[in-house]
Amino acid sequence: MVKPGQLRLRSPHGPGPLVLLSPVILTVVIAGLAYSTPPEMAFSRILPAAPALAAAMWPVLPTVLLGTVCFLLMIGLSLVFPGLGAWYTVAGIVAVTVAAAYGSHVRLQREQALFQVRLVADAAQKVVLGPMPRRFGGVEIEALYLAAAAEARIGGDFYEAVTTQYGVRLLIGDVRGKGLAAVGTAAAVVNSFREAAHDEPDLGGVARRLEASSTRYNASFPPDDLMERFTTAVLVEIPHGEGRIRILNCGHPPPLLLSRGGLRVLNPSAPSPLLNLADLIGDCYSIDTFDFTADDQLLLYTDGVTEARDRNGGFFPLADWMSHQPSTQPRELLDGLHRDLLRFSNGGLDDDIAALAVCLRAGGP
Repeated sequence: MVKPGQLRLRSPHGPGPLVLLSPVILTVVIAGLAYSTPPEMAFSRILPAAPALAAAMWPVLPTVLLGTVCFLLMIGLSLVFPGLGAWYTVAGIVAVTVAAAYGSHVRLQREQALFQVRLVADAAQKVVLGPMPRRFGGVEIEALYLAAAAEARIGGDFYEAVTTQYGVRLLIGDVRGKGLAAVGTAAAVVNSFREAAHDEPDLGGVARRLEASSTRYNASFPPDDLMERFTTAVLVEIPHGEGRIRILNCGHPPPLLLSRGGLRVLNPSAPSPLLNLADLIGDCYSIDTFDFTADDQLLLYTDGVTEARDRNGGFFPLADWMSHQPSTQPRELLDGLHRDLLRFSNGGLDDDIAALAVCLRAGGP
């Protein structure tokens, strides 16, 4: 589903051919041992293990067929070795094969249900996370998304990029919590941004629209949960032909700007309220302006990046990592971040990760 240069998801690999053939291999090995060893060793008694193993990976009919083969093998061994006591094993093969066939049927039903759930998750993914890469004039934008759970398709992290009459506008954020509620909040915020980014002349107006959408969505949940249902976000505006960027940070990790002069951490000059908390602490939004010239690299990210841990519990040193990156393409920057995050955490990410890499080319946006 995901093309290179768009959303990156870690997914488990399916079983290989050798694993799929393991029930057959087990059957051949047991039958060979039973035929070539003295009857008192009774290797034939473990033949029921073959259809039991097949139920974990095969459909119902092949599982039953393998059980039938084991049944016939046991009959043949009883003819070669009279007095083997084969009828107890034959009864065991029949019982295990019936149970294995039922287990295979239940497994297939659950896999089908999981497949349908993943289809819904994929649809939600397309709603929340816009397709990348994008280029608006001279502004190149690439995205990275890593799900902490291998089975996951999307969580509470989100991003979006649009071009408007006011310039290119970007959004990245993180909803507190997980599950469908977090995805719903993320969808409400992103959809509101897609409209507000075109309508509002300044980022403060965009933030107020996002706040209103988040508040309306969360109003359907119990009031006791509202303090725990907030969203951090960063809004970025790259005006046409001004050589600068404007940033409004609602409690989110600060963006990083890599330029010829080195790395800058774009901390806000004053705090702005997190989404869904403006009613409690006010809606005074602070917008900061920074220089942004050709070939500068801007990195927006969620806290899953900086909170990735190594075996000793240390956090990923994102600022130090970014300062050592060469001037490169946004895709290459995110590919390197993806690779080094997995290496640093030994593949054990504890949180979803989203990132946007932005580069301004000469003559843009």
